[in-house]
Amino acid sequence: MSGGSAGNAPPRPRATVTPLRPRLRTALRVGGSDAPERREVTVGFIPLTDCAPIAVASALGFDRKHGIVIRPRREGSWAAVRDKLVNGAIDVAHSLYGLIYGIQLGIGGTRHDMAVLMTLNQNGQAITLGNHLRDAGVTDAVALARHIAGRRGELVFAHTFPTGTHAMWLYYWLAAHGIDPLADVQTLTVPPPQMVTQLRLSDIDGYSAGEPWNAHAVQEGVGFTVATSQQVWPDHPEKVLAATADFARQNPNTARALVMALLEAARYIDNPAHHEMVAHVLAARGCINTDTGLLLPRLRGDYKDGLGRRWHDGRAVRFHGDGSVNYPYLSDGMWFITQHRRWGLLRQDPDYLAIAQQVNRIDLYAQAAAAVGVPLPSSPLRSSTLIDGRFWNGGDPAAYARGFPIMAAVRVGQVSSKSAHD
Repeated sequence: MSGGSAGNAPPRPRATVTPLRPRLRTALRVGGSDAPERREVTVGFIPLTDCAPIAVASALGFDRKHGIVIRPRREGSWAAVRDKLVNGAIDVAHSLYGLIYGIQLGIGGTRHDMAVLMTLNQNGQAITLGNHLRDAGVTDAVALARHIAGRRGELVFAHTFPTGTHAMWLYYWLAAHGIDPLADVQTLTVPPPQMVTQLRLSDIDGYSAGEPWNAHAVQEGVGFTVATSQQVWPDHPEKVLAATADFARQNPNTARALVMALLEAARYIDNPAHHEMVAHVLAARGCINTDTGLLLPRLRGDYKDGLGRRWHDGRAVRFHGDGSVNYPYLSDGMWFITQHRRWGLLRQDPDYLAIAQQVNRIDLYAQAAAAVGVPLPSSPLRSSTLIDGRFWNGGDPAAYARGFPIMAAVRVGQVSSKSAHD
């Protein structure tokens, strides 16, 4: 671990990415043994649908199959997850992708070296607006932009953590429709389970969060789903299994066994025949503590938005995809750094690729995947086209971060908004 902010370091030359062709083996021998260094592993999680791999692995015994016992620990906020990971109160965590990169980069606090062991899911988040906006004629992004134009700075939107995925989906969606999230609206952080209450009390006008809290707003009649995160970025990375770099270095067999267990759990979850069982596991008092009827529809991809529209989403939350979901792509990690740079959370361009290569533990993941028969992609980079038509493949992250018409401008002592029309 070390202090300081990576965001203040001068940019370094870009590294070269070559297709991944690791020498796979099922275990690293430590001290003559491939047994997990730790029998019990404390895994922090936030009560969200996408904590499913952890909940299912523990409930159905995938952990014990691989020589460990997962001790799930429910946390109240992403800030708690961050703090407990860093201070060792939990061993690993279900975490926001961008949160881990924020810690690695020293954004908003002391920098610590971190490890992303695998991706837990893709898709399955949403942006919810309050029904009072519907009553004012706002039912989509175009109408929202018109509404905000006459009330600049009045609306308040919540996300779950400043460097996290939900903040990035909210900001990206707003900016894609000409709304500057740093100037045209106010934003604040609210823990996911409190979102619906805050909306009901009119403390916020909308929010970006994971399920089931968007479906809950629809069920309670206080909000509607205006966009899903997979509309912002089809098959986007979402939660990750994360640890400190120290934990991964000191406990490689434990980390690998945990990834093996969660890969098997993820494969189980993606089978539609198991969705009802998964919903029961998630609905339990010690997990999300809700009704299966709230969880099951969007787990299956069946949406209703609260405005009378219903559809089956072919890109709903998924957990395995024959390993394509779980692989810790370097380009996925780099994308979050570009957005931290875009919104002024970093003052300079860091070495995007080198940071992703340090954080995303492809080596441990590849060993675990080989052990349970999960294929690897041909490259640690993948390509995507987002809602605004911008193409991302990790090829030139600094140019990508600088190329948006709406972004932040870092000035002396402050971060301010910068739009193309300024």
